[in-house]
Amino acid sequence: MSRTIMRGVRGAMAGFAMAALAVTAAPAAYAQGSIRDVEIETTIRSYWDPILRAANIDPADTELVIVQDSSINAFVTDSHRMFIHTGLISAVETPNELKGVIAHETGHMAGMHVSQSREAIGRAMRPAFISIGLGILAIAAGAPDAGAALIAGSQQFAYADFARFTQAQESKADQAAATFMEASGQSGQGLLDFANRQFRYNEMRSASRIPAWMRTHPLWSDRIQALRQRVGEGEHRNVVDTPAEIQSLKLIQAKLFGYIERPSRTFIKYPDTDTSVTARYARSIAAMQSSDFPRADREAESLAREFPANPYYHELVGEILLNSGRVVESIPHHRRALELKPDSALLQVNLGRALTAVKTDASNEEAITVLQAATRIEPNNATAWFELSQAYDRKGDEGMARLASAELRFAVGDYAAARSFAERAKERLPRETQSWVRAADIATISETKVRAAQRG
Repeated sequence: MSRTIMRGVRGAMAGFAMAALAVTAAPAAYAQGSIRDVEIETTIRSYWDPILRAANIDPADTELVIVQDSSINAFVTDSHRMFIHTGLISAVETPNELKGVIAHETGHMAGMHVSQSREAIGRAMRPAFISIGLGILAIAAGAPDAGAALIAGSQQFAYADFARFTQAQESKADQAAATFMEASGQSGQGLLDFANRQFRYNEMRSASRIPAWMRTHPLWSDRIQALRQRVGEGEHRNVVDTPAEIQSLKLIQAKLFGYIERPSRTFIKYPDTDTSVTARYARSIAAMQSSDFPRADREAESLAREFPANPYYHELVGEILLNSGRVVESIPHHRRALELKPDSALLQVNLGRALTAVKTDASNEEAITVLQAATRIEPNNATAWFELSQAYDRKGDEGMARLASAELRFAVGDYAAARSFAERAKERLPRETQSWVRAADIATISETKVRAAQRG
């Protein structure tokens, strides 16, 4: 598992202090740590892709981002990108519940709600600007109290208008979720169950304190009532999660707990007396996090022996060995994980990192080959570009090392640094080669981005 930092995502609600109640369209701005993990992403993708196809959206055109945040939330920022908090993944009790939330967010994507929200903000603000202007005129005319009231009320008018719009969007996304779940041969009951358990009680406590005009979401009681009939009429209303789906959810929940929580908490939640696969998985990760590598290796090796066809157990053994300094021993496990799940950029990066750590010419050359393959699969994988720059540096190829650094900066949106590294790469690469042309392209595009940012 690796962690990255996402740049701020400017969403559709800019300018409004929106209250986020669980399933939302998009917050005003978001900058938070994200997690890359092939098992978690693969599991959630297995839930999401059938829903996307039911919504006539190509899964290949979408991006899933796992956000390390304990709040129960998911949101979309456009018609191609969904963010899911680790708090949501940990809170669901069944895969069907998580599928229901994902289907709701897919409803926002399919309905183009984010772009429509931007337009709605503009419409809502126009009368607000008029009120502000009238307030200024009233003050200038000698009626300061009336003018101040007009200005103060302008935001309320705009917010109320926008809130009505978002309430309609949420209801549409609920209905779309039911449609997509049914079309993909699944029950929509999970969204109902999750809403009843997580949100309805808290809403009953807070609803009386929130004026109706300030609610950006319809009341869950109303939403549940509207959904219950749709779900109850569905042909697939009684479809339940398979044992494999249930186990995969338990495993990623255990993995998240082991990585995110303090090891002491993990050992309490998953004591040694619990010999289940999920408990052993969580304990192994927690032991690694606390640098108890013998215990971590013992638990993980037992899983890899018992389930030799599971790539993620081999991946974990490789990670434990690499972190404990047993670099050469880690490589066969990383190779095995990649053999079991080929074309995984994240597993290729793991193997590449281990190979570069061996620090021989042969291992470094292999690392470059493996990491180049990773960047072809995920051109914006910043970790792959970082490891590739390190491998080229060890080789003494300054031009390619600077180009890899330029790709890294370009991938994370640091265009000033990308331009600088690209220009330095051009000085060290043979002119008109493919690598030189790529460096020139990065330099040109980054220069345009920098100038645009300077213009505001």
